[in-house]
Amino acid sequence: MYNKVLLIGNLGQDPEVRHTNSGQPVANLRVATSRRVKDRDGNWNEQTEWHSVVCFARTAETAGQYLRKGSKVFVEGRLQTRSWEDREGKKQYRTEVVAELLKFLDPKGAGGAAEPGGPTRTDDAPEFADDDIPF
Repeated sequence: MYNKVLLIGNLGQDPEVRHTNSGQPVANLRVATSRRVKDRDGNWNEQTEWHSVVCFARTAETAGQYLRKGSKVFVEGRLQTRSWEDREGKKQYRTEVVAELLKFLDPKGAGGAAEPGGPTRTDDAPEFADDDIPF
């Protein structure tokens, strides 16, 4: 069995960076992806999905430093569901993408984002031409 998520989307807000008790940086990102669908009347509508993405260590630091609301990113990671009890003792769940690769897709200097490519893991990340990106 394999758990892999690939997303290309835009940040809905600036990254939220915090640190664990041991000092490890953690960044939470809200990534929007969209697709066009035709309704029963033949009209095209845009459907947007929001994804929670969490980054750790150097990737979290870099995301917090260079990414801003509206930044276009490529995320490769895995789905993870966490559970906890809230203050009333009710079980809560959250499913998020744990980023293993985060690649900046904005052109250099656009919206305060980093240079194209941004942080990547050690092996080569996929490259995208503008024609390959669906939005």
